[in-house]
Amino acid sequence: MDDTSFEIAQTAARLVVEEGLEYGPAKRRALKALGLPARTGLPDNDAVEEAVRDYIALFCADTQPGELAALRRLAVVWMARLADFRPHLGGAVWHGTATRWSDIYIQLFCDDPKSAEIALIDHQVDYDVRSVTGFNGETVDALSLHSRCPELGESVGVHLLIYDHDDLRGALKPDRRGRKPRGDLPAVRALIEA
Repeated sequence: MDDTSFEIAQTAARLVVEEGLEYGPAKRRALKALGLPARTGLPDNDAVEEAVRDYIALFCADTQPGELAALRRLAVVWMARLADFRPHLGGAVWHGTATRWSDIYIQLFCDDPKSAEIALIDHQVDYDVRSVTGFNGETVDALSLHSRCPELGESVGVHLLIYDHDDLRGALKPDRRGRKPRGDLPAVRALIEA
């Protein structure tokens, strides 16, 4: 990685950890913060994730493990509530780079795409619907809500990404690093206990 990419990754990592930005927006804001042209090549997400881990180790080593554990416990609550939809946790909370500013991303694999929405309505949960890019590059619905995290003393964004049941097979393939990109309820509980 050249010096410019390294600097972008470092600046993006700070924005991810301190402001809870996702990698894409953090990289674009890092360009602006560094006064670089919009066409400057951006580091890949692996480089940003490595920078995030370094940043956490340097500046958040005393607080981040507790915050991560609290977010994982809140994710378990929502995954248990939505167990009928084969929930899988992804993102920073799954990969271990989440801080109190991070949102929780749970992917639901439904036989009927509207069934999860109906379940939220039945439980009188307020949520917003938006479209996001899914893990295969396709557009999927995201049901976004805020949930109180008693351990952190604040509300946390929870995003439920709706996939077809058949997408589950492809969802479990290891990423470029050989890691599981997401985990089911028993896997998340095992992370909490470890």
